[in-house]
Amino acid sequence: YGLSARGLAIDTGLPKAEEFPIFREFWIVKPAKDATALTIYALLDSASATGAYRFELRPGYQLTVDVQSRLFFRKTVDRLGLAPLTSMFFHGENTDRFMDDFRPEVHDSDGLLMARSNGEWLWRPVNNPRQLRISVFREENPAGFGLMKRDRNPDHYQDFAANYHLRPSAWVEARGGWGPGAVYLIEIPSDAEKYDNLVAFWVPDQAVKEGTELAFDYRLHFLLDESIAPQNGRVVATRVSAASAGSEHPRRHFAVDFAGEALSRLSAQAHLSADVGSSSGQIGNVLVEKNDALGVWRVSFDLDREEDKDPVELRAVLKAGTDVLSETWIYQWSAR
Repeated sequence: YGLSARGLAIDTGLPKAEEFPIFREFWIVKPAKDATALTIYALLDSASATGAYRFELRPGYQLTVDVQSRLFFRKTVDRLGLAPLTSMFFHGENTDRFMDDFRPEVHDSDGLLMARSNGEWLWRPVNNPRQLRISVFREENPAGFGLMKRDRNPDHYQDFAANYHLRPSAWVEARGGWGPGAVYLIEIPSDAEKYDNLVAFWVPDQAVKEGTELAFDYRLHFLLDESIAPQNGRVVATRVSAASAGSEHPRRHFAVDFAGEALSRLSAQAHLSADVGSSSGQIGNVLVEKNDALGVWRVSFDLDREEDKDPVELRAVLKAGTDVLSETWIYQWSAR
């Protein structure tokens, strides 16, 4: 169980019916006795598109799948999603509304990870929103993106049947240069863990019309760690609450924990700072401190939001002087 990878996403998140292309046929190449990979060919089909796929699977602790796709379009497609990933997030430590559940967290994935072409890494915690959310991250020739399972502490789930702490992550490694476009993250309101309510995919800028032909290649990584990413300065928890307990003031409090081997070696007296920004409202009470008990550095701050500016986009990064010590935390908070 856990997240899944699909062939294509067509018109996902638009105010019309989504189209689900299916794989109609598969051809499996019989492997040699000493083979380390399995090759599969597949035919994808839908009302708007058809495609030829080649998969090369390499099993192991980290399973990889090399994907080659050649796509042919029968109709105009308003939003083409390439290398789509589908997952579930019911609630977690960043959920700021009451969930009547004895389990502290219930999810298959807890964040979107993205590697930009300039070397910056973005971490966007996901949520179960009150209304549909669509986030767009523009990029040219991205290195990759994925829906990740970062929190693997079984005590945080208390579910020994579902074993949510063992759900895999999936990383899409772009190959061949994808050009300009955007990673889309769609978060869908859900009232039960049985529903997949997260979708992430790449949308190229190129218009897709009747007769368009496209070729996209990538490598899928299914893994239980994050060996594909830098080992330092990762966000390990995001917590949100009212700035004052029981207060109805629109001020919100955020606590973002960063961890990593190099960070853990720094003493609590190290002079670290945080660059924190928001698309609207005022940021205040920024504090950076080490929690030796948890082995993390916490960046906390308050947001005085503007009532008519919703949602709010937030960013934070941990620094020592001008040196960046972490990935960039990005978050969307909404009162609705």
